[in-house]
Amino acid sequence: MVFSYLRRRALALTAGDPYKYIPLHEDTRARQQRPDSWFNRHIVAIRLALVVVLSITITFFSLGFMQSIATQPCSGVSRDRHCRKEVARSWGQYSSSFSVPSEISPSVPDGCEVTFAQLLARHGARDPTEHKSLAYGAVIDRIHSSVTQYGKDFEFIKDYKYTLGADQLTPFGEQQMVDSGINFYKRYQHLTSINLPFLRSSGQERVVESAKRWAQGFHEARLGEKHSAPDTYPYNILIIPEEDGFNNSLSPNLCPAFEDSRHDNNDEQENWVNRFVPPIMERLNKNLPGANLSDQETIHMMDLCPFNTVANDKGKISEFCYLFTVGEWHDYDYYQSLGKWYGYGNGSPLGPTQGVGFVNELLARLTGKPVADHTTTNSTLDGSPATFPLGRPLYADFSHDNDMVDIFAALGLHNLTDSLPGDRRMDAHEAKGFSASWVVPFAARLYVEKMSCGGSDEEFVRILVNDRVIPLQNCGVDDFGRCALSKFVKSQSFARNGGRWNECFV
Repeated sequence: MVFSYLRRRALALTAGDPYKYIPLHEDTRARQQRPDSWFNRHIVAIRLALVVVLSITITFFSLGFMQSIATQPCSGVSRDRHCRKEVARSWGQYSSSFSVPSEISPSVPDGCEVTFAQLLARHGARDPTEHKSLAYGAVIDRIHSSVTQYGKDFEFIKDYKYTLGADQLTPFGEQQMVDSGINFYKRYQHLTSINLPFLRSSGQERVVESAKRWAQGFHEARLGEKHSAPDTYPYNILIIPEEDGFNNSLSPNLCPAFEDSRHDNNDEQENWVNRFVPPIMERLNKNLPGANLSDQETIHMMDLCPFNTVANDKGKISEFCYLFTVGEWHDYDYYQSLGKWYGYGNGSPLGPTQGVGFVNELLARLTGKPVADHTTTNSTLDGSPATFPLGRPLYADFSHDNDMVDIFAALGLHNLTDSLPGDRRMDAHEAKGFSASWVVPFAARLYVEKMSCGGSDEEFVRILVNDRVIPLQNCGVDDFGRCALSKFVKSQSFARNGGRWNECFV
């Protein structure tokens, strides 16, 4: 309204006064005749100046108004548009990857150049796993068959049809991986324009498809670069089978003691469920009379939010998301974080050992020396230059969220994080950066960089997880979160000594 009025007055000034006046009496008009004043001689210039001033005023007012809207805090209500980003980043491993806040700049320090880059990526957004998809569908079927009256904001469920698939990438997830390939190319363009990465993928279909989509994005970015070297696309991808008894450092399944005890260490997660779920379950059952949802089915209802969101090609927030408050989503995110910490990370007795094989392969690539490992690596593949080449500047591997948590634990990335409690919520900042949504969302990415810097005789190593620089431990870390290569290798004694592999077969 204000803007429209100002525009009309500005136009009136430049176009002349639109109003008609009754002529003055002749002798009155004669008395008013005077020589042209300075104002009359410069009336056009004055009008133009006023238009410019008004335009500038309107522009600054508009920018300030829009900025004030954009910076308004989240009200805590999921449907509030100021809360949508916060909600979407609170879905644990079902969140979509984003640039995580970093206390250290992720830019390459001045005077340094990256000479080596290793990517480890999680597959893109997917449908639920098969057993989860069946469980979700069963909950919806029971609601439809038992509920006749739906509470406010729950009405959409009456006409909702469960159509989610199982295990496969969604179109949204495919695009995530294309974008990831493009971003990798741009970040390391001085290397990627003249070198192709060596690609490996764990054998599950969604992981292989993610690797292909990532390669597609890398290729598209390379085609757009006029000065890039010749490109042979599609690129070769070494696919490592996910079969029982097959050594696969990207998705190991060779430690019986770990597989047998993986669910024995979830007391803290169960304690948290008993704290945060009951009030939500009570509210859902009140608005869905007759559904009689259990605590696990209440969590299933929350799961339907991220899975229906990534099933949309544009990632539009699902109506299921608005059934819960922002605080409840933070509780849900912590629930997922507890599962990762105690199931695969530092809180698992044998979880970090599952990541030892990949870490030893990483050390081989960083140093150019053969792999030294007796755990999950495949000696046949790693012993051949065709399937495990050394001396390359670029590598890209593709895996799963649980396996990446194992690897992060083996690297010691979260050794400063205290054990996560089950009686209160510890946010990502207090947990020194550990949160399922921060470390292993859909399309998560680990970058390991080796860089040379002027004035230093030795190269440095730095690690970023979703654009967050994670300061390295026990190796004389500097202000940029880096360690000298030799000290970094020495700091990885847990992996170099095989972790606790001897306990896998007790």
